Amino acid sequence: MYYIQENDKPTRILKLFNYIKAKNDILILPITDENIKIKKAQKLAKKTSDIIKFSNCKKIVLSKQIEKQENFLNCLYEYDIDIVDGKWLFGILIYDVLEYIIKKQHIQKESIKISLTVNQITDNVIYFIKMIVKEYKTINIVTNHTELFKKLENKIMEDYGIMIVLTNNKKKSLSKSNIIINFDFPNEIINKYYIYQDAIIVNLQGNVKIENKKFNGLNINDYEIQITNSDFLDYEKRDKYKEKFLYEAELNKKQPVEEVIKKIRKDKVEIKNLIGKNNIL
Repeated sequence: MYYIQENDKPTRILKLFNYIKAKNDILILPITDENIKIKKAQKLAKKTSDIIKFSNCKKIVLSKQIEKQENFLNCLYEYDIDIVDGKWLFGILIYDVLEYIIKKQHIQKESIKISLTVNQITDNVIYFIKMIVKEYKTINIVTNHTELFKKLENKIMEDYGIMIVLTNNKKKSLSKSNIIINFDFPNEIINKYYIYQDAIIVNLQGNVKIENKKFNGLNINDYEIQITNSDFLDYEKRDKYKEKFLYEAELNKKQPVEEVIKKIRKDKVEIKNLIGKNNIL
């Protein structure tokens, strides 16, 4: 794994020849906080990709400054590199996100109406649906593929005696939900539904915009964490890199989700804030 960061004061020679300095597991690029032009971005992305692939690297973590370099990022994505973006961890922290919202908004659990918008059924999705149902008792699953979730619906009723509602009614499905967990609905799909105007929407894949002008709720596309009990995080890196990137990079995505959550609890990972377009919760 490589950590990619900027050079605060690159010399003219370094900038001219797009020289990338390797220091242990860190690649230092001749980039400052200024946005670089597309041609320079292409050259640096190519060089970065060559180094990564030569080292048989599986994934990379970008510094806060490099993450802002839109041209460089777009070029880097062309090389099919696994860039840690925190989205996988967001999905793993979904139960914590719900608890955080309830505490911050002073919501009574009995009054919560939760909807999950999801089309792809995975082991992690099944795990968290069961986890949420056991705590909150009633939820809606809004999906274009109700047939895929029928077996899960029957299993939850059989194991817990709790009924989940499978629906795809675009006028009613989300009209009364005060919390919506959007697992995988993109912009063009979720905006086909009528959404309760004061809802809190958590988009686990990020970058979703609610187009209804009457919507007055919170549309969460990002988050930050804080870690109070972790031995492996490099404190120098924590200055330049987002903690969620550093933490996700160290997790084993192939582990059962239960093991990942055990580690999260051990490391005392907490939601620091949830970030919307114009507000922070």
